[in-house]
Amino acid sequence: MIMVRQILSVILWILILNYASAAKSPMSVDSVIARKMHMRDIPVLDNNSVEFFYNGHDKFVDLFDAIRKAKSSVHLEYFNFRNDSIAGLLFKLLGQKVKEGVEVRAMYDDFGNASNNSPIKKHMHDSICASGVRLVCFDPIRFPWVNHIIPRDHRKIVVIDGKIAYTGGMNVADYYINGIPGIGDWHDLHMRIEGPAVAELQKIFCKMWKKATGEDLSGQEKYFKTYEKAGDNRLAIIDRSRGKYSDIMRELYATMIDAAHYSIKIINPYFVPTHRVRKALKNAIDRGVKVEILVSAKGDIPLTPQAAHYVANNYMKRGAVVYLFEGGFHHTKMMIVDDVCSTVGSVNLDSRSLRCDYEVNTLILNKETTHKLIEHFNKQKESSFLMYRGWYREQSIGHRFQGWLGNFLTPFL
Repeated sequence: MIMVRQILSVILWILILNYASAAKSPMSVDSVIARKMHMRDIPVLDNNSVEFFYNGHDKFVDLFDAIRKAKSSVHLEYFNFRNDSIAGLLFKLLGQKVKEGVEVRAMYDDFGNASNNSPIKKHMHDSICASGVRLVCFDPIRFPWVNHIIPRDHRKIVVIDGKIAYTGGMNVADYYINGIPGIGDWHDLHMRIEGPAVAELQKIFCKMWKKATGEDLSGQEKYFKTYEKAGDNRLAIIDRSRGKYSDIMRELYATMIDAAHYSIKIINPYFVPTHRVRKALKNAIDRGVKVEILVSAKGDIPLTPQAAHYVANNYMKRGAVVYLFEGGFHHTKMMIVDDVCSTVGSVNLDSRSLRCDYEVNTLILNKETTHKLIEHFNKQKESSFLMYRGWYREQSIGHRFQGWLGNFLTPFL
């Protein structure tokens, strides 16, 4: 009897110790983030397929091929269509699809259009509409102008037949293929999605289309296809819009960073985060997480790139590893946490994207797919050099002043 009691006592202690150990074990980062998304009523959807495009050539070849095969509808929402050869080819193809009976709706942001050096002019807009494409300019800038500064539609979304979607960081422009003189190759990241997550991107387009035109597409089943299984990826589509989801991008990045146990990898072109994200990154470094940040050595616009160098230098002095990319300009917006989950999208780590504009990111809760982004990150390091202590002091007075000023103006960038 004594022997039985001893054995039972040992078993009980083993169970207690295992329970205590499990209770102390931190939740995995993907579990923490999935729970947070559920709390915000953002669906986390299984059974999706994901394909990445690391350059404009591959993205546009695949996109054009998918549009050629479209049977019922093509919906496009971009920050801008640059008035150049690739946009010309795209709208010519879309006009042909209209003749085949395909519904084509396209939307671009007026500020995004005006801010590029080859905008769509009225005669081109009218010509595209005459081909049967429903082309809409979102929130046209009118006097007194200042009331149209924010929010702007910075998303990049294409949905074809309600079953194939494209999203990420690329607009429609030749420089995604040919690069830019004085800067070099233009690097970016885009993705093709099939599966239940496509419907979430379609909902975003329909909501924005209604806002711009008054036409309600949301109740029409033909734009929303049902998938049983397209792949093994668990995805959440994170939509930043005004109102309920106005803080969602800051929460997404802060939650991912706060949940990290050992690794954070970031590529972002305009690395001037808001206070909440900055604090999360500082805390991650201080608790021993390896934080790697890749920003471009060159910039495409004044002030913000210098500010990114200023901020990255401060993180480097705190303990982050900072890479300065020299292979052109990196417009990629991605973050990887603990090598198991990641986010890719349109969000720059600046105040405008995190607080003001309409944006969309894809949250990827899949280790195998995230590993592809890790390989991409490591490949970009080959065209970069490590920021070292003293590097920032070696830059020109003008560069450092612009960096200080840009950091000071963080709430407005």
